[in-house]
Amino acid sequence: MAKTSIFTWLIAKSKMEIFIGRQNELARLKKLTEERGSSFVAVYGRRRVGKTFLIRNAFPSFDFQVTGMANTNAATQLSNFHLALNKYNPSHIDRPLPRSWLEAFTQLSTLLESKKSEKKIVFLDELPWLDTAGSGFLSALEHFWNSWASARTDIILIVCGSAASWIINKILNSRGGLHNRVTDRIQLQPFSLKECEQFFNSRGAFFDRYQIVQLYMVMGGIPFYLSRIDQKLSAAQNIDALCFAESGILRTEFENLYHSLFKKAEGHIQIVEALSKKAKGLSREELIKASQMPNGGGTTRILRELEESHFIRKYRAFGKKEKNSIYQLTDFYSLFYFRWIKGFEPSDQAYWISQLDTPNQNTWAGYAFEQVCLEHIYKIKLGLSIGGIRTEASAWSGSTETSGAQIDLLIDRADRVINICEMKFSIDTFVITKSYAEELKRKISVFKEVTQTRKAVRLVLVTTWGLTRNNYSDTLVQHELKMDALFD
Repeated sequence: MAKTSIFTWLIAKSKMEIFIGRQNELARLKKLTEERGSSFVAVYGRRRVGKTFLIRNAFPSFDFQVTGMANTNAATQLSNFHLALNKYNPSHIDRPLPRSWLEAFTQLSTLLESKKSEKKIVFLDELPWLDTAGSGFLSALEHFWNSWASARTDIILIVCGSAASWIINKILNSRGGLHNRVTDRIQLQPFSLKECEQFFNSRGAFFDRYQIVQLYMVMGGIPFYLSRIDQKLSAAQNIDALCFAESGILRTEFENLYHSLFKKAEGHIQIVEALSKKAKGLSREELIKASQMPNGGGTTRILRELEESHFIRKYRAFGKKEKNSIYQLTDFYSLFYFRWIKGFEPSDQAYWISQLDTPNQNTWAGYAFEQVCLEHIYKIKLGLSIGGIRTEASAWSGSTETSGAQIDLLIDRADRVINICEMKFSIDTFVITKSYAEELKRKISVFKEVTQTRKAVRLVLVTTWGLTRNNYSDTLVQHELKMDALFD
């Protein structure tokens, strides 16, 4: 399944409901009502990305819906399930409280059989919370689907939850009764820059694209975070308010984020923290050493869960095999947290503003902008007019006897061209100086010598405001893209 990255936001405007984005996911969910058989759909993604919101807006109503409760026991979960059964069929308010999950799902089957709707839509939200230790929930869910729902043609079962690792391991990669039972999966991705712009505009917050990029570098395209932006403040003021003020929601979000997503999240945090210290990423061997994690199946599982939840990316270095893959931290908030928030002690009401244009801030901004570009590689391809050409994006590092070089983004094209992409964040048009021009020449020379490539090598610069024209830009750069290309 191709990963999707379009978000839907419901806006009341002139008494009309307008959906912005996430049209692909919305259409896929609505199409389930036209399927001939029953459907079992898992919707997953990182915390705060809008899973429940999407599902609730895909269907006008449910034939049954329940939300699991955090940090409680099986008896309370069953009682909550019982209350939901009564809500959706009040004429059977005298039904007994189920003593087990098997009995609870039997009652659900009876409820659905009484419904007249052409498709019976069942939504189990925060599914992992329902599966308390020793409760038999998962076995009962398996029995409900395998022995009853899958044999019918009128059931749409939708499950989701914040604990992405549970959804991935217990549902999507189940080795038990739910093995290969999921008929469709939707992995919700954060907003793209374009979707952020649409989101802000819909709320009357008309930030320019430079400010949107700044906000994206801190919190990525997470709808909940973006919904807390104050349109009356600048990007820098919002970052201060959300990340450094005593009551800022992003100041304390980190622990909640990982522990809500992953069971025994300490290993996940160790991996993420190790990656936050190496901008170019780490090989598995380097990562195990840096994080002090064991080299075994447990670490493999953690890496897979982080990748599935869109916290890290795994990619091959140019010219290398799969076993030489590089892991890189891609969650913008986590990157910002480890660089700026962790260990922060409040001393200045305008801390972030005081850091603007300092060496530390400029170094971070340069790396964060590179990550924004890597998150929008397809937009870069469109800007280069190669959207229809088969390509492979990768990083590269290598050295000759006298010199070494590192390239953060290579686009290897089927038409025998390699684009070397340099990404530069600046508050004005970017100037290629004599020293930087020499660095670019050396980098290209080392790449050609080490790889012995016969393909044409072309340099691309992606900047915020474009290049200041001079002899170096005219002779070295074959193509330049401004940040606008990342939106269009």
